[in-house]
Amino acid sequence: MKTKASNKRKKPAVAVPPVTLRVAIAQINTVVGDFKANALKVKTGIKEARQLNADVVLFPELTLSGYPPEDLLHKQGFIKENQATLEHIVPQTKGITAVVGTIEPSGNKLYNSAALIANGKLLGYCRKTILPNYGVFDEKRYFHEGITPVRFTQNGVTLGITVCEDIWFADGPGRKLCLDGNVDVLLNISSSPFSTGKGQNREEMIRARARQYKSVIVYANLVGGQDELVFDGQSLIIDPKGKQVAHGNSFVEEMMVTDIAIQPKPPATKNKKSKPEGIKTYRATPTAKPSLKKKPLPKLTFTKREEIEEVYEALVLGTRDYILKNGFQKVAIGLSGGVDSAMTVAIAADALGPENVTGVLMPSPYTSDASGDDSLTLAKNLDIKTLTLPIEDAMKAYESVLSDVFKETAADITEENIQARIRGNLLMALSNKFGWVVLTTGNKSEISVGYCTLYGDMAGGFAVLKDVPKTWVYELAVFVNRRKQKSVIPENIITREPTAELRPDQKDTDSLPPYPLLDKVLSAYIEEDISLETLLKMKLGLPSKEIKRIVRMVDANEYKRRQGPPGVKITPKAFGKDRRLPITNRFKG
Repeated sequence: MKTKASNKRKKPAVAVPPVTLRVAIAQINTVVGDFKANALKVKTGIKEARQLNADVVLFPELTLSGYPPEDLLHKQGFIKENQATLEHIVPQTKGITAVVGTIEPSGNKLYNSAALIANGKLLGYCRKTILPNYGVFDEKRYFHEGITPVRFTQNGVTLGITVCEDIWFADGPGRKLCLDGNVDVLLNISSSPFSTGKGQNREEMIRARARQYKSVIVYANLVGGQDELVFDGQSLIIDPKGKQVAHGNSFVEEMMVTDIAIQPKPPATKNKKSKPEGIKTYRATPTAKPSLKKKPLPKLTFTKREEIEEVYEALVLGTRDYILKNGFQKVAIGLSGGVDSAMTVAIAADALGPENVTGVLMPSPYTSDASGDDSLTLAKNLDIKTLTLPIEDAMKAYESVLSDVFKETAADITEENIQARIRGNLLMALSNKFGWVVLTTGNKSEISVGYCTLYGDMAGGFAVLKDVPKTWVYELAVFVNRRKQKSVIPENIITREPTAELRPDQKDTDSLPPYPLLDKVLSAYIEEDISLETLLKMKLGLPSKEIKRIVRMVDANEYKRRQGPPGVKITPKAFGKDRRLPITNRFKG
């Protein structure tokens, strides 16, 4: 039996007109605990974005407190000041919507949240859902996880909010917001620290999310140094096809304002609720007038950097912010004539200005004329001041004091370490007298295997090259000369064989394998966590006996590394928070 055809016609889909949304990203450099300064940057950013007729302005994760605040989060006064600062910010948002990273207290719990503020009112919070608890991150120590995704509507567009780690997971809250909540634009506020290769990986991930979610993604990242971390910025806007709309620069503060052409997703059908379950929805008051949208914006320019340049800029910014944010201006560096001290001085001069850098030559009877000459040439090229403090008299004084105790022993590494400790003592005396921060010059390769002297060349306030392998130090030196278009770092410093000059004719290779081979083993063992058993099967260019010795040296020198100064993290796994091994430990391999 044939059924009668229905005369009902399907209603044509309602065409939703395209919308232009003007979005601003305030890529700023905050200071942990400096609520007043951080609030000023937020107010300035809101004002600038409003003057450019932006609908929405984004600030990084935990903008008001700075990131990461660590155990300051256990202090009630810190939480209260954060809340007071937020309350002070809210009235500043007349005529614009702001998404600001903040601490949200709720009962006896804390949340890492984004405050949604519109037209002078705090509409609500979006709580971070996925808390990272690996490497340098330990957010589960302080925060509770959010549960409910948040979206808001404004000017005919639906926008969702996520916080940092939330965007790294394909099945995170962004998926629910975009696919179930019909979000047109997904906002993400972040404080994602730099390491080599991460910027590219981050961009590829966000492109993938935009395609998966079929939504525009606006990503705002922090910039600046905080203790051992340095944040690179590189904020992004990516369209639903994964194409780049805007790209922030690395290692600089900037305001990015961009018009985004959006074809809003069609209203939910009868099969889908207009208010999806499990999603909190707010309504923001329409902002700028459509006529003002035609006002042209400043052109955004993005400069792509090669990897070695990114490393250099990270070291410069990390050093500058560590010194200045801690209330200092000037630094002192021991100049040995080697490539490590040369690179440390070059970075310091760029970070702080040559007038704030003093190089200290401390020759011993074993110091070659070439080392002194090269150090003075370097100082002249960089236009820094120098001091020369010979240590031979101090060496003789130690020899005299210890003569009775050491009389029946042969000279060994003890006497070498005394020289290093004399130098450390002199540098710290200058630090105490003049308020200079001592920058140590050891690189990651040396620190890994303990080829450094505790209370000697490890003595200081900040270790610029702490996470830079020796082979990279040479690459950086070549880069600096190429960038300056002249031999700022004398070629002899780059080409001469490395030596500590603590005994006659000493070479680093007396104690260590050549650095290119050593660094391969160290990278595999430290950064990739490859076991000794597997290392021995790999083609690393060294005999098994030597690989075993390197691993033993790395394991045995954890106690030294614990007592060294902080330094800029630039590799995927740095010593410290990234790699936490017990000192008292009998596990081998």
